[in-house]
Amino acid sequence: MRKLLITALVFLFSFTGFSQQLNLEQGNRLASLPLKCLQQEYPNKLGQLLLDSTEILSPKALHPSFYGCFDWHSSVHGHWSLVYLLKQFPDLNNRPEIIQKLKINLSKTNVEKEVLYLNKKHEKSFERLYGWAWVLKLQQELSDCKEPFAQELSQNLQPLSDLLIEMYAEFLPKLYYPVRVGTHNNTAFGMTLAWDYAVYSKNEKFKKILKDNALRMFQKDEGCPFTWEPSGTDFLSPCMEEMGIMQRILTEEEFLKWAKKFAKPLFAKKFKWETAKVSDRTDGHLVHLDGLNFSRAWHFYALAAQFEEFRHLKTVGDLHMEQSLPFLTDGNYEGEHWLASFALRAFEERKRLQE
Repeated sequence: MRKLLITALVFLFSFTGFSQQLNLEQGNRLASLPLKCLQQEYPNKLGQLLLDSTEILSPKALHPSFYGCFDWHSSVHGHWSLVYLLKQFPDLNNRPEIIQKLKINLSKTNVEKEVLYLNKKHEKSFERLYGWAWVLKLQQELSDCKEPFAQELSQNLQPLSDLLIEMYAEFLPKLYYPVRVGTHNNTAFGMTLAWDYAVYSKNEKFKKILKDNALRMFQKDEGCPFTWEPSGTDFLSPCMEEMGIMQRILTEEEFLKWAKKFAKPLFAKKFKWETAKVSDRTDGHLVHLDGLNFSRAWHFYALAAQFEEFRHLKTVGDLHMEQSLPFLTDGNYEGEHWLASFALRAFEERKRLQE
């Protein structure tokens, strides 16, 4: 208990007083969270549909690549977090251990089993679109990393990414109405990371599918109700996620014209948005609100980095980061198994403000 308290206090002090950029000390502490659970099989929440008793298997047997960190999608973005940190910090602690675990989990054989699972006809909706998007984020990070281990793992993961792109192409035209929630099923979030990968991989066909469907679903939207947010267990902002995908697919002039109708409050230089407060971080749903602070922040930073009209949102993003960073590790697995990834996404966008 004393050791746990000391660890939490060290982490608290390392993030008290928000720094402009992620540093090595903070990177080491963030890496410790996914590293701790990457190969931790239990507790585990399976999103499985059972056809019969033969499909009742352990999490590791079902998902040999992504069985750790409580659920499939958290495992996926835990892998992304570690690859991202290895790229940012060559002197990251436990580097050999991290690479070894990544190699084991993302072996060719293990990824092939993940592909087989996703190919099941009765699992078409498995992790759609949230987990799919994080796989493409991981694929992009591995592909962009020039180290030999990452290039090997990128090749191993590619068949799963290719399958998911096919599944996007099949599903999106069927989705007549977008899902506008603050949790996993949010359509805009599921398309945003996919768009980033389509751009990175120069996949023009995939870009067109994403753009056409995003325009169909979101272009006519106006007056997003910022005052309605957040809902009680949000980790995504419905308004900001929609801003994220439209910022990507529209020209700057088109986006500003659209945004003035959709998100007029954001243009006010004195715009304020109360940060989300968490009443109980031992509750796996209530702690989602820490994630909301990070996801809002990464959108504020992305807007501030691209548009003079939104420079003032940098400060709003910083306030959101400051609200939740000190609580990233408190000994509660409910938040520890996934929140580092959200903090790193925010740091990733924050870094672009300095470039």
